[in-house]
Amino acid sequence: MSERLPFPGEVLAEAGLNRQFVFDLDGLPEETRKTLGDTTGFRQLILLGHGGRRLWERVQAAGLTSEHPIDDYTVRTVESWLAEHLPGRAYRIVYPGPQPVGLQALGKLAGWHHASPFMVGIDAEWGSWYAYRAAVLVDFQFQPFFPVDRGNPCIDCQTTPCITACPADALTGGRFDLQACSGYRLQAESPCAEGCLARQACPVGAEHRYEAAQIAHSYRRSLAMLRQYFKQP
Repeated sequence: MSERLPFPGEVLAEAGLNRQFVFDLDGLPEETRKTLGDTTGFRQLILLGHGGRRLWERVQAAGLTSEHPIDDYTVRTVESWLAEHLPGRAYRIVYPGPQPVGLQALGKLAGWHHASPFMVGIDAEWGSWYAYRAAVLVDFQFQPFFPVDRGNPCIDCQTTPCITACPADALTGGRFDLQACSGYRLQAESPCAEGCLARQACPVGAEHRYEAAQIAHSYRRSLAMLRQYFKQP
């Protein structure tokens, strides 16, 4: 294929997958590429994410009642898009899936991900109100994307409201204390059970903050994993 076509991402964006990046596989660092499994026969990786509330609105409108409605909606949307735009082309969805994928490493390469004190990636536009939703290997050659790095807003933050908002004092001292955070979340009637107060105190991208139902949905899942790990009922 000599001519590379622009990535047709409008339908995906309308469906809520409004963060998009195309990598050439041969340009990825080897340690990141290894997390994708066997890439034989594929030439590119499509990284998809969402920023803001649109994806959750679309998931709710779809009426999915499965255990993982966001993942299920994402896979269904991506497969429909692939059937329309890349009919007959080989593809493999590596995330969501059982194999750990280096999403944060990919996000850093795309310019999406910067570290924050509360251990959720942050972006100057979206704040922390975005997430990685799909990584897809494809046998195609779209025009590759170039990272647009807007910088880490935490570097110039003077008031650090996230640190003072954490009731577990898990962000003091310049390092995130996972044990303090986890222990506080597992307490009875913890205010952090269904949402991170530190994250919600961050003013960056506040206009894109998820609605309460989406925040609770995500944090219930992480709380269930914590309870399983610590063998709590």
